[in-house]
Amino acid sequence: MLKFVFFLLASFVTTNLALADGHETAIADPAEISFVFNTLLFCIGGFLVMWMAAGFTMLEAGLVRSKNTVVICIKNVGLFSIAGVAYYLIGYNLMYAGVDGGYIGSLGIWSDSGAELAGSDYSPASDWFFQMVFVATTASIVSGALAERVLIWPFFAFILILTAILYPISGSWQWGGGWLSEMGFSDFAGSTIVHSVGGWAALTGAILLGARKGKFDSKGNAIVMPGQSIPMATLGVWILWLGWFGFNGASQLALGSYADADAVASIFANTTMAAAGGVIAPMVLSKIVEGKTNIGATLNGAIAGLVSITAEPLTPTIGQAIIIGGIGGILCMYGMKLLDKLKIDDVVGAIPAHLIAGIWGTLIVPFTNADTSYGTQIVGILAFGIFTVVCSSIIWSILKVSVGIRATEEDEEYGLDLTETGTSGYPEYVSKK
Repeated sequence: MLKFVFFLLASFVTTNLALADGHETAIADPAEISFVFNTLLFCIGGFLVMWMAAGFTMLEAGLVRSKNTVVICIKNVGLFSIAGVAYYLIGYNLMYAGVDGGYIGSLGIWSDSGAELAGSDYSPASDWFFQMVFVATTASIVSGALAERVLIWPFFAFILILTAILYPISGSWQWGGGWLSEMGFSDFAGSTIVHSVGGWAALTGAILLGARKGKFDSKGNAIVMPGQSIPMATLGVWILWLGWFGFNGASQLALGSYADADAVASIFANTTMAAAGGVIAPMVLSKIVEGKTNIGATLNGAIAGLVSITAEPLTPTIGQAIIIGGIGGILCMYGMKLLDKLKIDDVVGAIPAHLIAGIWGTLIVPFTNADTSYGTQIVGILAFGIFTVVCSSIIWSILKVSVGIRATEEDEEYGLDLTETGTSGYPEYVSKK
């Protein structure tokens, strides 16, 4: 069915290109048709990934307390915008321009002026847009983990450096044709390059920031601090799930042939079934082990399943995708418990869902892709982890001792919405004195 739809679209484009040229019997250039479809894939994939920003916003807003809702909204709209400008001014060229098997690209503002479209596979602007929304996703991962106690502007300062420098440098090692690419490291759509990098940055921030007041009792036991809206968080997960089709599907980078169209369809199928596995495994396991079905583990399990399949969504069978996603969901569930044991406060469970599942998804790539090796995958995982942890720790530490990164206990108790923004997310319910 999908191939038939693509055939109709191709026929439509061919006919209209011919008519536009004033010759009803003319035959459109196959390369031009391929250019149109490849560009279309980047654009559709890009706005689907951009839609994930709404998913992160809803997920985080649902899992924080109502007194911190406005801050979540500002952080997510702000970080997306900062990421876009930073990637335009510095990040894209640092990631892609002149890497040539090395460790870093070049400084410079991205530009497509003078680009020759004839003979190109896709529009340069569509590629830039698609890559930009990926860097914004990395930034979104940090937001939820540090919620309810991180100050807005130090957070934005970190996001600026992450999206302008840290992510582009590490991304150049693989997607920019750098040293890991030369080694044969494989990360199809970013289990490590996007999700683990965001997870490592969030982890270092959470450790240096400290836990929320009241999160752990005098004996070190974690206290449940319920978010304001599980329905809102669930909506966020659904939006993220939908957006992931752009994240993984468009990473095929081409839609101009039968083989590419079939690959995109297979990626869609594997992506959604990995998420399904990520939901079912912790949902069933929590009922067996805890006696109750854990909604937090279930929602984060969907995300963990999606992250797990992102490193290689093409080569697995659907059955293998379900298993990979299911294991990712279980790892996320126990990762959340591990953080509590370590007294690391991750408000939305972003670290296990993105970091732990991202490592798992990257490590398991050779299970279905014979062109990769476990040794090379481990080297890549360690390289991204060490680089991000060291650099993030330095940046967070500088911000901590210079301008401060954490709200006061009084402000935290009162809620960051009023102390940071002077606005309430639900003004009807705020007492006016």
